[in-house]
Amino acid sequence: MGQKISRRQLLRTGALLAGGLPVANGLLGKVQANPLYPSGYGMGSGADGTIISGSKVWAEREIALHAPAELKARLFANENPFGPSDKAKKAVLEALPKSYQYPFMFLRDIYQKIADHEGVTPDNILMAAGSSPLLQAAAICFSKPGGNIISGDPSYEDLPSKAARFNEKWIKVPVTADYKLDLDAMEKAVDGNTGLVYICNPNNPTATVLDAEKLKAFCERVSRRVTVFVDEAYIDYLPDPAGMTMVGAVKAGQNIIVARTFSKLYGFAGLRVGYIIAQPDMVKKLEDYTEGPMSISATSLQAAIASYQDKEYLQDALKKTLASREYLYDVLKKEGYSYIASNTNFVLFPIKMDGEHFASEMMKRGVGVRSWTLNNSNKWCRVSIGRMDEMEAFAAAFKELS
Repeated sequence: MGQKISRRQLLRTGALLAGGLPVANGLLGKVQANPLYPSGYGMGSGADGTIISGSKVWAEREIALHAPAELKARLFANENPFGPSDKAKKAVLEALPKSYQYPFMFLRDIYQKIADHEGVTPDNILMAAGSSPLLQAAAICFSKPGGNIISGDPSYEDLPSKAARFNEKWIKVPVTADYKLDLDAMEKAVDGNTGLVYICNPNNPTATVLDAEKLKAFCERVSRRVTVFVDEAYIDYLPDPAGMTMVGAVKAGQNIIVARTFSKLYGFAGLRVGYIIAQPDMVKKLEDYTEGPMSISATSLQAAIASYQDKEYLQDALKKTLASREYLYDVLKKEGYSYIASNTNFVLFPIKMDGEHFASEMMKRGVGVRSWTLNNSNKWCRVSIGRMDEMEAFAAAFKELS
């Protein structure tokens, strides 16, 4: 119990410090060049002495804060610009008159909807205001003195970077030649001190997806030794999400945590709804490190209930996303650029100049994108898929620089 209290106090202290410190002038350029949060925001050090200055997700916040008012295309945060659905919007409005009430009555409905769809029980589910608090809960829960956490490199850094703040050694396993997570190398990296293996599938920022059968076999083997956390934030962009999910591993009794979010295809990045599916005892364990469902507003819960598995809307949003993505592919090819084929709502591609300079020049033209470092080269750009008018704005700005 003492250890839990200590970690909570550390977490809250870090959050307060992060919220109270000023943002340095010219931070956008630094963030674009190095997506880890700059000095002064939740900064700490990992077990190997590496300075950990926050998750890459914070870079997107800083880009948004420093974006010009006349931004033509917001293509840096992997949001769904077509959402939320009309059903979700209507539910928010209808929930407003009673939003002074705590949302106890709505939780049962959404938990049951998810349970029925996934073939699990409500005891297998833990919800929160987006998946971020759940990633954070796992980071704290599985941190231990002398321990380590394993992730791909590059991959989504929210969970492992937070674990590193608690002196967890962060083992980064490079992706394969085709930019996919290297499951064989990740398995070999597991040792007696490993607290958690983090798998982001589809992966961010590479937008690649693993072979489902290979990942299932990996989860079955590795989960006998250590907990495997599978982040499926972008799974709804795949042609067959049901065939790709690792929820079946949870149903089979394996030591797997599966994370989902409404922030992507559902268009809830601002409404904040997410959940995990895991064994009931794991759910109870993680509950100690997060406010859970009571962190979600009544309006957001009502919107989630109304739009969950709204197939007509999801199919329409996916169709528009794929059309914009194909347009982006055509633009890149016509300008002589290659790219990593995407399974998500973003595309990562190599550029011909310094990433910081490229992102800054695009921002001057009203287009926000993310620069990235991959294979020790900072000449990469990640573009989120936007509306067609946003993609056209990207094309116009890109042609001036390419």
